[in-house]
Amino acid sequence: MNKILLFILAILFGGTAFGQHALTYHSYAKDVKDGDTTYISVMENHGCLKVSNLGNEVKTPIPGYVESVTYVSYGEDSVYTVLQYPDASYYSAYAFTDNDISFSEEGKEKVLGYPCTKYKTSINSNTIEVWMTDKLGFEATPKPGLGRLNGVMVRCMRNGIYVTDLKTVKKNKVKGNLIPEDKGERMTFRELSQLRKDKLVMRIPVFKDEQIHFADYESFVGEIPFDTTIHFSHGTLIVKRMNLPQLPEHYQLFAELHQHSNGDAYDRTASIFVIPTEKAKSFRDGLTQGIEALPVFVDHDGKEYQGIKAEKDYLPPVELVRFFTSFGAGHFNDKVQIDGLKWTDENYYKQEVSELRDRLQGDVLIGAFIGNYDKGGHIFSLDLLAYPGDYEWDETPCRQHSVPLFNTCNVMEMSGQNYGRLFATDSLEVTFDIPKDVENVRLRYISTGHGGWGGGDEFNPKENAIFIDGIKTFTHTPWRCDCATFRDQNPVSGNFWNGVSSSDYSRSGWCPGTATNPVYFDLNHLKPGKHTLRIAIPQGQDEGGSFSHWMVSGVLLYQNRPKSDY
Repeated sequence: MNKILLFILAILFGGTAFGQHALTYHSYAKDVKDGDTTYISVMENHGCLKVSNLGNEVKTPIPGYVESVTYVSYGEDSVYTVLQYPDASYYSAYAFTDNDISFSEEGKEKVLGYPCTKYKTSINSNTIEVWMTDKLGFEATPKPGLGRLNGVMVRCMRNGIYVTDLKTVKKNKVKGNLIPEDKGERMTFRELSQLRKDKLVMRIPVFKDEQIHFADYESFVGEIPFDTTIHFSHGTLIVKRMNLPQLPEHYQLFAELHQHSNGDAYDRTASIFVIPTEKAKSFRDGLTQGIEALPVFVDHDGKEYQGIKAEKDYLPPVELVRFFTSFGAGHFNDKVQIDGLKWTDENYYKQEVSELRDRLQGDVLIGAFIGNYDKGGHIFSLDLLAYPGDYEWDETPCRQHSVPLFNTCNVMEMSGQNYGRLFATDSLEVTFDIPKDVENVRLRYISTGHGGWGGGDEFNPKENAIFIDGIKTFTHTPWRCDCATFRDQNPVSGNFWNGVSSSDYSRSGWCPGTATNPVYFDLNHLKPGKHTLRIAIPQGQDEGGSFSHWMVSGVLLYQNRPKSDY
């Protein structure tokens, strides 16, 4: 019987040799009640496939969302993945035969009523098992990335847990070619994958290549305008007012920082922060009216500390990221050469700040501080990045709340704000409220010790004691002993006779060229109502003109309990 006759019989009697089928696959996790479950549609026609999600329509998609569609042409030995955005289409293509996954044949089994051949392979330490049947008279797969195995995929299993099963096979009337002729702009698969991620991630530029340095700037007075970078404290502090979007809680928020020296050779304390404005007084008043506008705490020695803790009518700055510049990365890379080391051109920091999302929406004042007395100073950039955890946009109000309690990082140092030296003779105490019907109550705490000589607190571990309602409840000793890891970021760090660099030395919670991670203390045992929190640190004594000090910041975190829980 010739091929023409076979073709005619297939059309007349619905033969399967040339296809026209609709297949549905179900993906799920075995023995997991709440695991993800999805459906995949595979359309087959004359040796071509169209593979797409089924029944998972996104009603209100997040910005940048698009469904991907994969097309397979067995005759052309080609696989196409297409992203159809409103403004343009993009696609990648590769050949089945270029797939380098090698399967071993494991014998015959009957699965879901189909006689199958079982295949097995390992990909990135994952065991992949596939069952294929050749009894349906055509080829189809919901997973083209695994390559070409004869027949129709009946089941695919990863690590014995994650399963994709063939659920239905139906005849389907298909008109025309499944694969569009105009697929858009061609890219590599890696470029297409990166494009899709880039479209989904929200990148909000805050500061771009701003110079933070010691210089003469006119005092700024009045209302801070939107979207304008303003220098305060002789140029060592920059502030921008922005209107930030309110994002669904499934987004993860990150602060991404780039910094390099523009003339300053030293490791400097630096901070990214948000200025609360919901109380009668604000740190903004200190910027626009002078440091004397801030509330003052007086220690037992009579020293004054401006704007460092929460009061009835005032909240201190909310610290997003505490970071430290290195010894001259970028500007001084050609000044010192050491065999085996290639200096980095800049310092890069990226830290999650999702728990402070309520401070990063709406009308926001964001500040950046690098303490230095250099005319060149530093070049600094900051972006806020939001990574979605779901494709669906959600208008549910934010449940996360943050209340700043204290912050002794003297970001207005060049305007006279005092260093945190109070711990030598005093402790830092604040009062706070825990509302009713909240959960996940925590203290977000950042602490770094300073005093850069042998006996200073920078180089000597000191226990931070945290008292809650008069009881010593938590202790924390900030210490970093991995500073030598970052030697390539410190071109003009001092090099000693024994081969050790000054940037290698362990320090009290920080290293030159790094960000300090917050630590978290569980406060869920506290009942709703008023409480006191006190920080005590055995700060070292002054030596000559040198002194130790501590930069500590604390934020109370909690979430509103869902109404269904009470």
